[in-house]
Amino acid sequence: MLPNQIIIVQDTWRQVVPIADHAASLFYDRLFEIDPNSRGLFAGVDMESQGKKLAQALAAVVDALEQIETLVPKLRSLGRRHVGYGVTDADYDTVGAALLWTLEKGLGDAWTDEAKAAWTAAYALVADVMRTGASEVNRQPAGPLSISA
Repeated sequence: MLPNQIIIVQDTWRQVVPIADHAASLFYDRLFEIDPNSRGLFAGVDMESQGKKLAQALAAVVDALEQIETLVPKLRSLGRRHVGYGVTDADYDTVGAALLWTLEKGLGDAWTDEAKAAWTAAYALVADVMRTGASEVNRQPAGPLSISA
């Protein structure tokens, strides 16, 4: 990410924080609208609590953008864990679309072309690292070779 994009993401995030609960609700409503099957990933989950976790995760990412290398191991681990929840590679695109839509609605006039580009870059960075972590789970060793007569 470019330094000016980091500043834009951090500035616009400060505008989202006061409406974080509402934004999380908008996000999950939009996610389930775009991909109704994704609702199954949250079966039995308290969505209010999940929304708070989403806001906390986004805040951690936004805060660490200037030292993203400190966040990479956590994001890779998060990507590995999400495989166990049933998250697929395609789900990252759907989540990205829902996130950008939510930010557009929440930020109103502050959602400029520059803000969209900055958030797109930030999300792409996070998704790429999480996908890398997820791919590590999928690369499990096949086990020892066994040759039988």
